[in-house]
Amino acid sequence: MMDKGVLGEMIPIVLFLCITFGITYIVRLLVNARLRVKMLQVSGSKELVESVVQGDMHRDQMTALRWGIVTVMEAIGFGVIQAMGWTDINAGVVAMLLGAFGLGYLLFFVLARRFG
Repeated sequence: MMDKGVLGEMIPIVLFLCITFGITYIVRLLVNARLRVKMLQVSGSKELVESVVQGDMHRDQMTALRWGIVTVMEAIGFGVIQAMGWTDINAGVVAMLLGAFGLGYLLFFVLARRFG
């Protein structure tokens, strides 16, 4: 169990990381959107617009599929941990969660290659 000192130090660090990654993600979205707008202004062809929209739609679908599979596999991992009666965080619990995460990504890889 964590004492108040460790938890008190972890909260600001995690908050800083969340804010940093959030700002980085927003900047990345803005740069990508600006790049697409410039590309479409220069070219202006209907085929390019359709291919960019189709590519974005396909990427969004694959992202949703990836995180859906990974989330379901993590839920299964947590269910197995609960069913086994493990209550402490130890190497077996961490291995189960990492294994579920990895299996989710492998399953996504197979499905993406087959249907993507």
